[in-house]
Amino acid sequence: MTCPDCDRAAKFHSYQARRVVTGHGAVRVSRAYYYCARCHQGFLPYDEALGLRDEISPGFRPLVCLAGTLAPFADAAEDIVRRYTGVRLSASTVLRCTEAEGERLRAQLRDGRMVASTTKEPGWTNPREGAVPAAYVGLDAFSVPMQGAGAGPAEHRMLYTAVVYTPDKKHHRYLVEFELDVLAEQLRAQTRAIGLTDVGQLVAITDGGNGLEEALTRHLAANLSTVLDWYHAAEHLSAFATVWFGSDEEPRRAWADHAKGLLYERGGDALLEHLRAIASGGTDDEPRDELRKLIGYFENNRHRTDYPSYRAKGWDIGSGPTEAGCKIIGERLKGSGMRWVYDGAATVGALRALYVSGPKVWDGFWSQPYRRAA
Repeated sequence: MTCPDCDRAAKFHSYQARRVVTGHGAVRVSRAYYYCARCHQGFLPYDEALGLRDEISPGFRPLVCLAGTLAPFADAAEDIVRRYTGVRLSASTVLRCTEAEGERLRAQLRDGRMVASTTKEPGWTNPREGAVPAAYVGLDAFSVPMQGAGAGPAEHRMLYTAVVYTPDKKHHRYLVEFELDVLAEQLRAQTRAIGLTDVGQLVAITDGGNGLEEALTRHLAANLSTVLDWYHAAEHLSAFATVWFGSDEEPRRAWADHAKGLLYERGGDALLEHLRAIASGGTDDEPRDELRKLIGYFENNRHRTDYPSYRAKGWDIGSGPTEAGCKIIGERLKGSGMRWVYDGAATVGALRALYVSGPKVWDGFWSQPYRRAA
């Protein structure tokens, strides 16, 4: 037997028995143990052949990881695994199993090897009518509570969420990462993996978050068509109306409705003309400062606020799938009292994004040949 570390011959040492948990309970497996005198390492080649890790059988491991992906580890062990299989596992075992597979998934994604569905999905590349894009892409972020030194709280970190989905919303892929550029590059690899090699067929919809549009154009295409999420733009107008009119409900609502109507029917240029006319007339100090910020916001985003044109082409103008992904993935990471270390949040988040991408994609990960994380 060849040693996997130094590639020299290793000698048989003894037989060792190991407790292995399966869906029917625990069994003991006896296998040969080898020892390398040169690098002083011992190894059990039969474990690798069987896919045995953390004392969990390869057939039972997907269920344990699914439980850890859906629920807190203690609840996963007790309320899911024990209740529905009768097998007793500790919360720490579910944690180790889930995070190990999440790290294996992350390593695969960082290598650009996207998870394939277990069945063909022609909907990604079917012809579109008119100017409807082949797919939409979205990018957003949500905060994750982090654990600091001595198990105390630390500053939250932003976990970026990317999605690519078909116009009919029947197919979608979610990805998460703490590093924005790493995630945007994975999104590029994902579009290629599902057959969307022409990024000119994509439309990106994001809110006005710092760096999101720039990351997409860096990694997908400099001329990527982008749309400012309509609902975020409308929220900015409503927020300014509240500052300007305060509790005076009728004029506040009338102004906001008029401004939104201009933006929706005539686009960002018409809205900016309206806002600048207000600024030239003068306002009180606080509304003036907020108006300056509002004008700056729409000036920075004017290249992606041509809503009449987008609607004429049949494009979406809302980032609903992206927002939904952030919410569903965030539910697992933002539970009451939860705090995470970096690797734990990243690995569980990656599995949660895989699960949200659909059952056929989740099954596709487990049907792949096993490759250990680097």
